[in-house]
Amino acid sequence: MTESFALKPISKPGIPRALEKAERYRLLNDPEGAESICLDILALEPDHQQALVVLILALTDQVVRQAATQPIERARECLARLTDEYERIYYEGLIDERRARGYLVRGHSRIFAYDGFRDAMEAYEKAGAIRPAGNDDALLRWNACVRTIQLSNLRPSADNGGEPPLE
Repeated sequence: MTESFALKPISKPGIPRALEKAERYRLLNDPEGAESICLDILALEPDHQQALVVLILALTDQVVRQAATQPIERARECLARLTDEYERIYYEGLIDERRARGYLVRGHSRIFAYDGFRDAMEAYEKAGAIRPAGNDDALLRWNACVRTIQLSNLRPSADNGGEPPLE
């Protein structure tokens, strides 16, 4: 017999502090803890933009560490709920970039890693074109992708076909 537990809802006034904790958990390399907190916030305010962003980051933190496609799918679902076009495009690039980094870390096909970085760079280029004044985040991420491609000596496939590995 398994026990059934009910989640305890947080309070609206507690959201800012909870969000700070989620960000701190990410910095402490506890993306699962950050994810849980974001889910608590989103249960109370389903369209809380900052909680959605932190959740996307926490989910993609998990992808770099482990072979799993579910966090990517869940991050993309969150992406669709972002209301700002720049952020939607920027975080689309971040999801692709982190998936590519996961391929490299886990020793998967370097071609799939290259393709993932190129997908990220396309999104960063689009985001860069509509970025708010003074916000160079998309340019910084573009440069990071370029450097990784160069330092890791990544190349596109000759036929540019195939599917990324199921993880």
